[in-house]
Amino acid sequence: MGRNTRKRRSPLATKVIAGAAALAVGGGGLVWANFYASAHESGPSHNRTRSAGAQVATIQCPDVGQKLRKVPRGARAGVDRELAQLDKQITEAYARLASTRQAQSGDASYVQNAILGPLKSKRTAALDRIGTNIRRVGGNAPQGLGRFAECRGMGVDQPNDGNAGNGQDGQNDDGQGQNGGQGQDGGQDGGQNQGDNGNGAAGPFAEDFVDINDVQPGSRDLENGFAANGDGGSQGSFTAVCGVNENNLFNSDNLIVAPGVDNGAHHTHDYVGNQDNDAFSSDEDLANAETSCQNQGDKSTYYWPVLRLQDGTQEFDAGDLGGGAEGNVGKILKASEAEIKFVGNQRSDVVAMPKFLRIITGDAKAFTNGVANANSSFSCTGFEDRQVTDKYVLCPEGSQVVRTSNFQSCWDGQNIDSANHRDHVAFVQQDGSCPNGFQAIPQLQVRLVYDVPAPTVENGQVQNPYAVDGFPEQLHKPITDHNDFINVMDENLMNEVVDCINSGEDCQ
Repeated sequence: MGRNTRKRRSPLATKVIAGAAALAVGGGGLVWANFYASAHESGPSHNRTRSAGAQVATIQCPDVGQKLRKVPRGARAGVDRELAQLDKQITEAYARLASTRQAQSGDASYVQNAILGPLKSKRTAALDRIGTNIRRVGGNAPQGLGRFAECRGMGVDQPNDGNAGNGQDGQNDDGQGQNGGQGQDGGQDGGQNQGDNGNGAAGPFAEDFVDINDVQPGSRDLENGFAANGDGGSQGSFTAVCGVNENNLFNSDNLIVAPGVDNGAHHTHDYVGNQDNDAFSSDEDLANAETSCQNQGDKSTYYWPVLRLQDGTQEFDAGDLGGGAEGNVGKILKASEAEIKFVGNQRSDVVAMPKFLRIITGDAKAFTNGVANANSSFSCTGFEDRQVTDKYVLCPEGSQVVRTSNFQSCWDGQNIDSANHRDHVAFVQQDGSCPNGFQAIPQLQVRLVYDVPAPTVENGQVQNPYAVDGFPEQLHKPITDHNDFINVMDENLMNEVVDCINSGEDCQ
């Protein structure tokens, strides 16, 4: 299908997940343990008795990267590496969780003693190193970082309430209120049942899908992602024509969040625009790279997690970290359309974005973090007045799946990035204005259209579902969809974008 780009490769040993996450390699790629395996089933009513440990679907940890608000510039590289290490630790712990279901069913304390306890110890050490990195350059490390070390077990209901596991009790969920059989058959077959779609407990499940006809128009209720342009202010637009990743540029890095870290995303991205984006790319590399955009002055990088059809296809990354080795299985679906548009602001003119400005919209960890930063939405062509953020959509025949992301469009006027990669930009407020201290910049809107065979949902199971790639512990929940952007337009082109928008013209 494609290629995984790297400037440098890590040793082969880093390509293996500690703890042997996989129980088997099957038709769809890596097969993960079925977390619905029951300790006992009795009678035709299918009432099930389980240990507390068997109810734990995934692992919820405080997102330390979101909590670090001030990190000295000289410490950021070291801190980013430690944050990536925290992500890796969670991934490895989830792998152990998924591969030890039989042990969990016989020991209610297994998850806490064998998985969450050791994870806390590793996280404590990484948090200590974060503090050391900050103090080494004369900064003041946040007080009480250690309170973010503790993680807990989490069920499958979505989305999380937003507490994001503050490490207060470190106890496993007891499974109360969870639907013990959501989308699975509950059999003790190691996840190799017909309903596991090749990755067992990694999802998605039947409850993650909704018929677009059952979505009410205008029902999207998240506060993020308001379209910035409207009847007043700056009403023009600029469309960047950059293709749909015809060059098959894929990797599982994330240059914004985990620079210098191989497989920092733990899932595979599509790239359009800049053709030299991986974890080791410098700003100079980006500026000197080729671009897939028609306007060669736009070397910006636009990237998002790939969409996959879990149909048993063995993709090029079926055995790699970021791909099948972390539960991201099946056929990569390339968008049939990728509309990249910059629009204006309802209340004012826009100013130029600074070169190398970085923006992340949405949250790859929204299932365990809560919905505060969730943003991207799903719809169907012909039904785009109906947007849903926490479900994948089932489209009628002749209609295509649409993914939409409206980026933050207010800038603090100073920084191209921030410690948590969010504080330097903001969404417009409900009246279309920017918060105090922020100024309006062109709003990036990304609309991706896919030809997706409609999954079949019957009797609480979904066959051949599609899903966005994600961190394995996020269970491929739709609410984790996200989108990333680094501005690498040359000054002349950025000024043209601003002039088009402020003058009310539609340009490309």
